[in-house]
Amino acid sequence: MSKPVSICVIGSGYVGLVAAACFAEIGHHVVCVDNDEAKVKQLRDGGVPIFEEHLPALLAKHRGRSVTFTSDLSEAVEKSEAVFIAVGTPQGDYGAADLSYVEAVVAEIARSIASYKVIVEKSTVPVYTNDWIRRVLHRHGIEPERFDVVSNPEFLREGTAVLDFLHPDRIVVGANNERSATVLERIYEPLTDGSYYAQPDALPGTCSVTHPAQLVVTSTQSAEIIKHASNAFLAMKISFINAVANLAEAVDADIEDISAGIGLDSRIGRKFLRAGLGYGGSCFPKDVAAFHWVAQERGVDFQLLEEVRKINETQKDVFFNKVRSALWTLRGKRLAALGLAFKGETDDIRDSPAISMIEMLLNAGAIVTAFDPAAMERTKEVLPPAENMRYASDLYSAAKDADAVLILTDWKEFAEVDLARLNRAMRFPIVIDGRNLYKPLEMQSHGFTYVSVGRPTAYHAQEGKPRVSAGSKGPRERGTK
Repeated sequence: MSKPVSICVIGSGYVGLVAAACFAEIGHHVVCVDNDEAKVKQLRDGGVPIFEEHLPALLAKHRGRSVTFTSDLSEAVEKSEAVFIAVGTPQGDYGAADLSYVEAVVAEIARSIASYKVIVEKSTVPVYTNDWIRRVLHRHGIEPERFDVVSNPEFLREGTAVLDFLHPDRIVVGANNERSATVLERIYEPLTDGSYYAQPDALPGTCSVTHPAQLVVTSTQSAEIIKHASNAFLAMKISFINAVANLAEAVDADIEDISAGIGLDSRIGRKFLRAGLGYGGSCFPKDVAAFHWVAQERGVDFQLLEEVRKINETQKDVFFNKVRSALWTLRGKRLAALGLAFKGETDDIRDSPAISMIEMLLNAGAIVTAFDPAAMERTKEVLPPAENMRYASDLYSAAKDADAVLILTDWKEFAEVDLARLNRAMRFPIVIDGRNLYKPLEMQSHGFTYVSVGRPTAYHAQEGKPRVSAGSKGPRERGTK
C-alpha cells in the first residue's frame, strides 16, 4: 500500500463496526465513533456487541493499535482524512428512509472540519443524499474546497460480513471528482492490487493475488442507485421463487427441483432462489420501500417493487396456514420454534419473519418454546418470557413434548439435527419447515410427517398413504452419475 489512510467511522453497528475492523485489517488507522458511551466502553474492554463471524478475532488483533473507539466525534474527524458515515437509516413515513441521523452527524462533522476531508456515505441512502450532505455543510459555513462527498455503499451480508468486505464481488465508489476518488482508491488499494491476499495471515476467500477485488468508479447518484437496485433485485428473486413455490405446491411439483433447474441458467444463477418464509432483516424491507418511494417522488411508476413487498408479506400467511392445516386447531398446542433471527449465522431480529410467525401463533393461542443459537437475548426484549412464550437452552429441549417443530431460521446446525433424538423428544413427530432444510423422503424415513415450502407433504405411515414418490430424488444434471 502506498500510504495508510487515517479513517473515522461514525457508527458501530453491523456496517460501521465491520468496516472499522476490516479497514484496520488492510493496514489503515481507524477511529470508530459512537455516541453510546456504554457501547464504546464495551468495545474498548474487548467486548463485541454483535454476533458476526471473524469480527471478534479481527477486533482482538487490532484493538488499541490500528483501531480505537471513542465518543468524541470532533477529535476523530479532525485527525482523519476520510470520514465514513455508517449510522442507521430506518424506514420512515410512507416508506422513505429516515435520514435524520445522517443529517445530525453531518452537522456535527461540519463543526469539526479544519482541513480537507472526504465525507463518505456508507449508510444505505436514497439518490441525491450526497447533494443534501453538501447543502448541510454549506449551511454550516464550510467552503466547497474543504470537502468532497463520496458514495461508497456496502454490500455486506450479516453472518458473512467480514469476508464480504475483504473478498467483495465489487467495490463501488461514487465520486464526482478525481481528488476524492483517489482517496478511496488508496483506501481499497490493498484489496484491488492483491497485496492483502499475499499476507500470510490474510483471511481466505474468493479473491486472491491473481484475482483481486474490482473497484467500480461512478457518479455519486449512480452509486446510490446501485445499492438500492441491488437489494431490490435480490428481494425480487426471493419473492419470485416464493410465488413459484406456491404454484409448485398446488400442482404437486417440487420447488427444490425447479430452483435447481432455473439456477443452472447462467443468466439467472442459483443464489437467492430458496423458497421459504420470505426476506427480512434491516436491509431488504426498508430498501425495497425506500427505492419505491424514490421512484414515486421522481414520477416513475415502479409498481413491481410493491408486488415484491406484497408477495413477501403474503408468504407469512401461507406458512401460518400450513401450521394450522397440519395441526387443525392451534389453541393450547405446544410448538417448538427453531430460529428467531431473520437468517442464520446472525443475532439480528429486525423484521425477522420468525418473530412475526411466533407473534401470529401466540395470538392464535399456541404455546411456543423457542430456541436460537444467538438471538434469544435480543428476542426476549421483544417477546418476554411468559406462560405461553418460553425459551429453551437447546433445540432438543425446545422440542420436548411438542405437538410440532417449526423451523423458522436457516441455521446450519438446524440442518444437522439428530433426527432420531428429535423424534423421541416430541409428542407428535410433525416438522413444519419454513426453510426447506431437509429432504421429504429422509424425514419420512425417520418417522416424521414433514411439511415444507413448495413441495408435497411427506406423511408418516400411520397418518395415511405417503404422497412422496420413492423415485423423487431431486434433479440430475446431464452428464452426472
